[in-house]
Amino acid sequence: MEISIEQVAQLIEGTVDGDGKANVNRLEKIEEATNGSIAFLANPKYTPHLYTTRASAVIVKSDFQPEKEYTTTLIRVEDPYSSFAKLLEAYQQMTAKVKVGIEHPSFQSDSSNIGESVYLGAFSYLGEDVKVGNNVKIYPNSYIGDNVEIGDNTIIHAGVKIYGNCKVGANCILHAGVIVGSDGFGYAPQEDGTYKAIPQTGNVIIEDNVDVGANTTIDCATMGSTIIRSGAKIDNLVQLAHNVEVGKNTAIASQAGISGSAKIGENCQIGGQAGITGHLKLADKTIIGPQAGVPKTISEEGKVWFGSPIMEHRDFLKASIILRNLPNLIQRVKELEKKV
Repeated sequence: MEISIEQVAQLIEGTVDGDGKANVNRLEKIEEATNGSIAFLANPKYTPHLYTTRASAVIVKSDFQPEKEYTTTLIRVEDPYSSFAKLLEAYQQMTAKVKVGIEHPSFQSDSSNIGESVYLGAFSYLGEDVKVGNNVKIYPNSYIGDNVEIGDNTIIHAGVKIYGNCKVGANCILHAGVIVGSDGFGYAPQEDGTYKAIPQTGNVIIEDNVDVGANTTIDCATMGSTIIRSGAKIDNLVQLAHNVEVGKNTAIASQAGISGSAKIGENCQIGGQAGITGHLKLADKTIIGPQAGVPKTISEEGKVWFGSPIMEHRDFLKASIILRNLPNLIQRVKELEKKV
């Protein structure tokens, strides 16, 4: 499918600098792009590729000023990254094959309630009293337990397991292998050294517009609910323990682990492999760096934290410099001791 560069600019609310009549039919990286494609330039380190790219058009920031000659057409926008994401979404919608209907073999209990234009893939299972909204896609080998509710337009990818009584909102995406509602890690030590399992009687509530990455696990609450608020984005291989609450529009990167009953604020960012202790709170707009260890509540909004245990970003940078220089400092101390 081909459209003109002018049509692309209209879609992403940009202005054309060059030949807007030329047609394009695909999206490619700026360093690999070929004639007939669109690329984007958001990271300054890729700017040299603009002058050599064969892309028919490149999306750039509205105030971009080239330093030498180029042959491509520019589409100027306020935010190239977001505009390209919007274009990718539109491209995906135009090219994706829409799946509808029930494949066999699959199981759907008589008491389940399914909306319109639903896709139910082969070997999927819907338990008792399941409620599935309109336009939901449930891909093969998925398990939907008793009393689960799934909102409109949500996509459940292959191999997802949703335990009983959990709720998933509208416009969510659960990628392959996601587990929702598994038991929280709750055990009571006994006098003889063994552990007694504490029944996990709660559920998981995932609100609207949440994305959950592949093989992420979200444990059910011991009592009440583990809650993922609307707009949250969770990467692959993340562990969210029982009674955790993740605030609206918070992003959590791969391999992060959040311990039981931790409350994460709104619009937070948690880096990959970060570890957060249970029963604490993170203020809104908190940023936790990769591999950071968070042992305490963070009350002040908008702070950036790095290290394990965490310290404010500026202090972390100072400490890193001292640590790098530590071998030299030790050597100088030894030399001074000899002189003394």
